Amino acid sequence: PGVAIGLAWTPVGGDILYIETTRYPGKGEIRLSGQLGDVMKESAYASLSFLKAHSAELNVDVEDFGKHDIHIHIPSGAIPKDGPSAGVTLLTALASLFTGVPVRDDVAMTGEISLRGVILPVGGIKEKVLAARAAGVGTVLLPEKNRSEFEEIPDHVRSGLLVEYQSDMMSLLRSALPDVFANNARSALSGSGRDRLPVQREGW
Repeated sequence: PGVAIGLAWTPVGGDILYIETTRYPGKGEIRLSGQLGDVMKESAYASLSFLKAHSAELNVDVEDFGKHDIHIHIPSGAIPKDGPSAGVTLLTALASLFTGVPVRDDVAMTGEISLRGVILPVGGIKEKVLAARAAGVGTVLLPEKNRSEFEEIPDHVRSGLLVEYQSDMMSLLRSALPDVFANNARSALSGSGRDRLPVQREGW
């Protein structure tokens, strides 16, 4: 848990990006490493705020955020990294960390996020799709607003890739972390019969 695969644009083409997160007892502070720029740092802060606001939907105790420090690292530390397109990947990695559920290992993603969890379009879609294919990724999660850019990519490049278009983070998390929501549904069902009064039926 705590690791997600993103897709990045570079001057020489697309690349995959592993985002690693861990936590340890602390006071809710965030540490970032891997030569991350200001925009990427802001995405990390927005991701954490979104998770706190939606902790109940993810079955996470909101007090856990204040009891742990978080370390976010993106490998290849000698290479500077910046830009908003890692937002969805940062948020997904953190959601995996706090729920304890691993992200699907066949999925890579890209997209900017707003504080409300809206997924915004990003650039370099063709290059990112090529990187996903080269890495053997089976499913790519793209912003809904990048649909037209993907559809302009030649068929032979898109071949073999399953693409899911996402417009909000809760929908994306349901795809990337399906076990979180399956576990929540099972918990709801197991508790659905508690504290119920007997049903009274006429004639019985």
